[in-house]
Amino acid sequence: MALNRLRRAALALLLAAGSAPLWAQSPFIVVASTTSTEQSGLFGHLLPPFKAATGVEARVVALGTGQALDMGRRGDADVVFVHDQAAEEKFVAEGWGLKRQPVMYNDFVLIGPAADPARLRGKDIVAALGKLAAAGTAFVSRGDKSGTHAAELRYWKAAGVDIATAKPAGYKECGCGMGPALNIAASTGAYVLADRGTWLSFKNRNDLTVLVEGDTRLFNQYGVIVVNPAKHPHVKQALAQQFADWVVSPAGQAAIAAYKIGGEQLFFPNAKP
Repeated sequence: MALNRLRRAALALLLAAGSAPLWAQSPFIVVASTTSTEQSGLFGHLLPPFKAATGVEARVVALGTGQALDMGRRGDADVVFVHDQAAEEKFVAEGWGLKRQPVMYNDFVLIGPAADPARLRGKDIVAALGKLAAAGTAFVSRGDKSGTHAAELRYWKAAGVDIATAKPAGYKECGCGMGPALNIAASTGAYVLADRGTWLSFKNRNDLTVLVEGDTRLFNQYGVIVVNPAKHPHVKQALAQQFADWVVSPAGQAAIAAYKIGGEQLFFPNAKP
């Protein structure tokens, strides 16, 4: 009898050990972020050291910034990591997020065929779009309410073009992420506004090249916001805060700065102490 009891106890221990992975999984959060941070390869570089430091797994859903913020509003994400400062500040002001923290920046660039049929090469993004509208040359807009799309609309407006009422002849919306928009531009010889990070990681360039860069208006800031648990009690605030704190910490900022493609840095950390 004693032997049977020992065998049953041993079997129970083995079963418990075998089932451990089912209940001892790593804690995780859902990060709603932009296609630029995903398609540039940044998250593939950033998330392993974050998990090593905290034990928390970050599961990224890559969307346009507007859609990422909508995920936060619905409570479908624990934290948002996006790049449209006006929309982010509105998100916090309306109570959907706890605090916006600046994390890093890069810039937007206007990409187009090397032959530059619209003759817009230069530094002034507003002048370039004015020429593009006048020429009626093909332009691919993401049209997805992303941070890049929001910036593009600001530049068109500054150029005196109201996209909502009168699109230029060559203007086409794809309703897609940055990578697909670049693919369309490459295959059709169109112009497109892109974030530099995705452009540097993009392989299918055909004869596309950077035509407009260096304008201070092309500055592209990213921020991180923990979703407000007062709106959605199921939000994993403590774990999400670990992510937000880590990306603005010296370790997180160093990891961002270390991410390069072909020796060129894609994002520049600028979190405030």
